[in-house]
Amino acid sequence: MQRDLPSSCEQDSTWIYNALCVIELSNSKLVIQTDQPDDQNSTGNGSDSSSLIHQLGRGMSINCLLHCSRSDYGSISSLNQNFRSLIRSGELYRLRREMGIVEHWVYLSCSLLEWEAFDPNHRRWMYLPRMPSNECFMCSNKESLAVGTELLVFGKEITSLVIRRYSILTNTWSSGMSMNTPRCLFGSASLGEIAILAGGCDPNANILNSAELYNSETGTWETLPSMNKARKMGSAVFMDGKFYIMGGIGEGNSESLTCGEVYDMKTGVWTVIPNMLPGWNEGAGVTEAPPLLAVVNNVLYAADYAQKEVRRYDKERNFWFTIGRLPEQAVSMNGWGLAFTACGDRVICIGPRLGGGIIELNSWVPNQGPPQWDLLATKRSGSFVYNCAVMGC
Repeated sequence: MQRDLPSSCEQDSTWIYNALCVIELSNSKLVIQTDQPDDQNSTGNGSDSSSLIHQLGRGMSINCLLHCSRSDYGSISSLNQNFRSLIRSGELYRLRREMGIVEHWVYLSCSLLEWEAFDPNHRRWMYLPRMPSNECFMCSNKESLAVGTELLVFGKEITSLVIRRYSILTNTWSSGMSMNTPRCLFGSASLGEIAILAGGCDPNANILNSAELYNSETGTWETLPSMNKARKMGSAVFMDGKFYIMGGIGEGNSESLTCGEVYDMKTGVWTVIPNMLPGWNEGAGVTEAPPLLAVVNNVLYAADYAQKEVRRYDKERNFWFTIGRLPEQAVSMNGWGLAFTACGDRVICIGPRLGGGIIELNSWVPNQGPPQWDLLATKRSGSFVYNCAVMGC
């Protein structure tokens, strides 16, 4: 099909037009393959294979791909080896990050070892390959973290703490990586290609005050200065370019921490914030889930699962305001089984519908008023969200 180039000379119109051409080309792959052997298809009949789309050249071809949706990359990579190599190299995602082009997808597990991705823009579900595991890992408590183009799942085998890593570049799981200080029940948050993990427990159940930074581009772990207080089962976020951790249990397994700490990556200093997260559900004890937190546009929100309320944090006054309600259908077990997190410019709440058997994904774009929840999707699944992470790339 032939398209007329839009009359506008604005760059955005050109990108949109060229991106549509690339998607049309990927959708026509079956026709292309019947016309040409695969090796000829890869080289473009003797043209420079590195140009990708010969008529546009490599630079323009890459710019077209940058403006395609992440959901189209699977089809585009099936065109030929050159497109596949480009997408698997991670170059496109690095360039997208530099240009501020980010799409946020939700990754969640509602059944043991099974993960799915949800694209909120197209409201589409995608299955991930089944995670390789043994019975010990399958039944262990697990934490998850999305960073760069990776989804990390932390769990336990018979004698050690282990990490499973899923790459969106290859659509595969791998294992073998390890932290400098293996830990579980930690607080973590990511910012682009880096993530910080703080606190938690070591394999001997000692509560830690140590922290480390993971760089997904290099696959390396860097030990950071230790926190002022050891804690496990805290929750963490990035806000204003700084790493915050709050809540959880202190040393002795009896002290519920109301203080938070903030780590300034520029100075390498941790600062305690007294009474940052007062106890909203006194009596819940150690069975209470880590705090349910979300940061949108550098504003911190929290979910009070018991009162089904949403609260906003005032950084200047170190005070929480109740601003509205959680979705009425959202249910949990002392906060467990419910996800509350940021997804781009939205806050999302994911949990089982009352009565079980159906998981609901609700979203809200914060403004000056109370939360107005939009039901993004439902799916038949279990009655528990085991893990949830949001990947922006």
